[in-house]
Parts: sequence; C-alpha cells; structure tokens
Amino acid sequence: MSEQRIVGIDLGTTNSLVAYMEGDTPVVIPGEDGSNLVPSVVALTKDDRMVVGNRARTHLIDTPDRSIYSVKRLMGRGYEDVQEELKLFPFRLDRSGSGEVLRIKLGDRTFTPPEISAYILLQLKANTERYFHAPITKAVITVPAYFNDAQRQATKDAGRIAGLEVLRLVNEPTAAALAYGLDKGKDGIVAVYDLGGGTFDISILKLHEGIFEVIATNGDTHLGGDDIDNLLIAIALDDIAGDLKLDLRRNGAAVQAIRKAVIEAKIALSSQSTAKLNVELPGGKRYQREIGREQFEQLIEPIIQKTVAPSRQAMADAKIKPEDIDEIVLVGGSTRIPRVRALVKELFRREPHTELNPDEVVALGAAVQAHILAGGSKATEDMLLLDVTPLSLGIEAMGGVVAKIIHRNSTIPASATEHFTTAVEGQTNVAIHVLQGERELASDCRSLARFDLKGIPPMSAGLPRIEVKFLIDANGILHVSAREQRSGKEAQIEVKPTYGLTDQQVEDMILASFDHAQEDFRMRQVIEARVEADNILLALEKGRNNPAWQQLSGDEKHRIAGLEEELKAAKSGDDYKSIRAAIDALNEGTMHLAELMMDSVTSTIQGQTMSGADRTVGQGPTAPHPIAPAEFEHNR
Repeated sequence: MSEQRIVGIDLGTTNSLVAYMEGDTPVVIPGEDGSNLVPSVVALTKDDRMVVGNRARTHLIDTPDRSIYSVKRLMGRGYEDVQEELKLFPFRLDRSGSGEVLRIKLGDRTFTPPEISAYILLQLKANTERYFHAPITKAVITVPAYFNDAQRQATKDAGRIAGLEVLRLVNEPTAAALAYGLDKGKDGIVAVYDLGGGTFDISILKLHEGIFEVIATNGDTHLGGDDIDNLLIAIALDDIAGDLKLDLRRNGAAVQAIRKAVIEAKIALSSQSTAKLNVELPGGKRYQREIGREQFEQLIEPIIQKTVAPSRQAMADAKIKPEDIDEIVLVGGSTRIPRVRALVKELFRREPHTELNPDEVVALGAAVQAHILAGGSKATEDMLLLDVTPLSLGIEAMGGVVAKIIHRNSTIPASATEHFTTAVEGQTNVAIHVLQGERELASDCRSLARFDLKGIPPMSAGLPRIEVKFLIDANGILHVSAREQRSGKEAQIEVKPTYGLTDQQVEDMILASFDHAQEDFRMRQVIEARVEADNILLALEKGRNNPAWQQLSGDEKHRIAGLEEELKAAKSGDDYKSIRAAIDALNEGTMHLAELMMDSVTSTIQGQTMSGADRTVGQGPTAPHPIAPAEFEHNR
C-alpha cells in the first residue's frame, strides 16, 4: 500500500466500529471474532492485562470491580456531573488526588475516561492493522453533535493516547447523512434522529448540490438505550427484593447478570411479541419473568418521549415544519425498537429510512469523511461537509453578563469578532473569560477558559480598542485571540476544558500532571487577583494626586487608608478570594472619591470644544468608575 489509509471510527457508548472505503463503498472492518461491533467494554484482568470488547464482557459479571462500560458518558465531565451515573453504574472513582478530572478504579489501578477510551481505539486500530497488514496512524472519529468542548477535547485526547492522529471530529448525525448521501444525491431537508446507547442527537441537514449543511442541532448527552436498560434493571431488582427477599443492589456480579438478561430481552422485543427473563441469582435462586412488547413500550414511553422536545426545538431553530422535511434517517441501535420508529413517524409525519444498519451507519459515514480528507474519488471529491456549533460562545463582560460572539447553530468552521474596551484608567491588562451557553449571566453558563492580554500601554478608560476573535475549527475546537489594536499587543489560546488533558499530559500519561494543572489554575486565579489589586492600588495613588482628594473628609481619608492596608495584606497571601474581597471593600470605600473625580472630568469636558471626526453613538469611550475591577466592558 503506497499511501497509508485514513479510517473512520465510531467511538460509541455501547459499541464501537471502524470502517474504510473500498472503492466508492464504505465497509466496516470486522474484529478478530468476526463481529463488526466491538462492545465498548474494558476490563483489567487479574494478571494486569487490559482486554476490550467481547473478551471484556465476561469480566463485567465475574469481576465487575475491574471492568467498565459506557465510559463515553464520563468523557470530558467532572465529579459533580456524574453523580446520577454512580447510582446505577458500578464505577469506582478515585478521589484521592486533587483536581476535577475523573479517575476510575479498575482493581488497584486508576484510569481517566480518555485513557479507557484509548484502549477501545487501540483494539479498533489492531483490528484494522491485522485486516490490512499495515500500520494505521490517522483517523476520523465521530462524536455526538451535542458534545461540548470538554467532551470533544477528551475524545481527541483518547485518540492521541492510542497513537492516532485525529484528523477530524465529525458529528455522528452528520456522518450518517454522509453515508446515506452517497446513494441519494438529492437536494432537500433531512432529519437525522440518533438514539444510541448513551446519547440522543437530532440534526436537521440541508442537502444541496453535494453540500451537506447542518442547519440546526439539538439533543441530550445523557439519554439513550442505557436508560432503558437501567429502568428494566431497577424493575427487576425491585421484583427480586419483593418476591425473593434478596437485596442485590450492591451485588455487582448479580446486577451485571441482570443487565445482560434485560438487554437480551430488549433486543428480542424488537422482533418478537414477548421475551423471557431467566437469571440465576446468589443462593441458588432464580429470577424468571415474561414481558410483552406492549408492557415494554408502556414502561419505556417516558424515556423515548424525552426525544420529542429536542426534536421540535431543532425544527424551530431551523425554521421548518415537519412537512418541510424530505427524509428521516434513523441512527443508533435503540432506533430498532418499533415504538421508537413509530414515534419518529408521528413526530416527523413520514416513514423513516432504515436501509442501512443503524449500528453501522455512523462508522460508514466516518469512512466517507476520511476518504474525502485523503483525496477521495469521483464519488466524494466534490462533497462538502458543514457542521454547526450547538451552543453559543462568548466572553464575560462588565457586570457578569455574557457578550455572545458566535451564536448557537452557526455553521462551522466559523469565526466572529467583537470589540471591547477597558473600564479602568491606565489599565495594562484584561482578563478574558470564555463561556459557553444560552443564559444571559456568566454565572449560569459553562466556563471554558480564562487568559490575560497583558502589556497594553496605559490609556484613559474607554480608549483602548480590544479586538476579541473566536474561531471554531472543523473539529469544533475553539480558538480565542485578543488584540489591542492601537498597540498591537496580542494573546491567544486554544480552549481546552479545566479538567481536560494538556498535550504534555497526553504524551506522558502521568496522572499526577492533572494535579499540577489544577494547582496552576488556582495560582492563575491568585495572580489575576494580585494584578487587579495592583491596578486598584495604583489608581488610588493617582487619586491622591487629584484635587478631588482634598474634598474628602478626614474620616473618609482615614477609612480609605485602612482599606488600602487590608488589601496590601491580603495581596501578600495566596487566597484569591480574600484579595478580591479586599478589592471590593476598597472599591466601595472610594465610591465618593470616584464621583468627585468624575464631576471634575465632566466639568473639564464641558468647557472644551470637541473637534476631529464625528463620534458614532456607542463607539465613544466609556466613563466607568475609575477604581473599578480590572475587567473590561462591552463597548456597545
């Protein structure tokens, strides 16, 4: 093989697959056992070997404390995010270290979710290399459309750990559209309804002359077939506790045996009217139950109904009605359930497409995208793929409000620029806080990153013109840069989550690095607070040289001096909260001084004649409190 292949990988919650293009047709590569599906299960054997897939499944029952499944639901998430999972999944988390990154205990060892996912990718990589008898180092990996930056970055980290260069992250519904688009070639609107093991995505795509454009997306990163399994397991455990007087909720092996049985029953009910549960329990007892399809559908109705609101919201965002949609594509094993297919037909008022295997369609689409990146063929060379960002992105502006820069459902790759200005006299740096979400207050949105633009020449408040540029690349990863246009000072960052893996951590795979990263983040908060304290102390020193200082009473001057000393004492410590509290106190204590100084400035301006270019409303310099925090405000 003269040129190395690029493969497409569906890194799924329940199963994972790898595919490639054979001519103009995408094909799934089978595993060593002949199956196209590799269960997303990883286990650590008693002799300290890692096993993946069907070989790891038996360990879920025999040694559940050394096994893990559905790790995708933990990718890019913190401890506080996964409390509900821990009530149902037998995951053991190691919280001995500091920091937010999750660590999962398998036996006596600990792993991060990206490291667990990397073992699944390594298995897929090994399957592919055995199939082609050649090394594979490049891949396209799919992710749920509603994955946020943290989850996307964790997926890229997993690829790097597995020794794969991840050329592109592709939204799973978009990959499905690619797989179907090879055969269709028609213009129109397509809805991709993806209900997998752990996530639900709905995407509205516009197909026109070979261009695949996602015009709206929505979903739930915490909804899927696992929820159906967990519901059936909970019912079975209640039955067993009531009828057989056995409380097995803390018995990992028994829970896994029940899980295996209910999954088999769920699958059977997609093609049969009844299914039987027959599970051997501790103490020689046996749990037996027959469940009919009608009863099963009644039980799962509340779960699948959760897909309705996101679907309707996606149509509303796309400004279309159900009758405007030309085709419905089903993706994910859970869409085999007859009631799910009926619900989709009711929701979109047309029969959904099921020609391709719903378990394989995402991997097939990933292979198509990989083929496009590799140069492709006549069947794909003119194909263009456009995704959208699922949530708005912006920065925190003065007062804690969000200034949105890229709005949700913007087509990516995307870039946008906004201009800001300082709110402090002589301010030499600004702290940029990057946010994701739809709420108006920064406190209600997800914090993605913070960085400083330093070295701005001291100018009057409102005079600097700070250009903040957001760029979302083809992988959905955000890059932020800030530039003060008068001086040319610039800073930039590739946004990674607080609890994500840095490049060095990925390369070294040293878990202790996470602790250092958290400490670095804490110290950055302290440094930012100290810089802010220096600014306010400097501003106060300048205020003492202003004629307005002499207008203060002796008691006011004495109180300000006391607050100044308290801030200096706090600044010498490492508690950024104490520093900020002292800043706030001094800020409040100098309010009267600020008012007097503003009166003086206003009088001076009124006595002068304006000259030069006309000033446009909203573009002039602001007149903020001169001893305000060293933030910046949106220059409306």
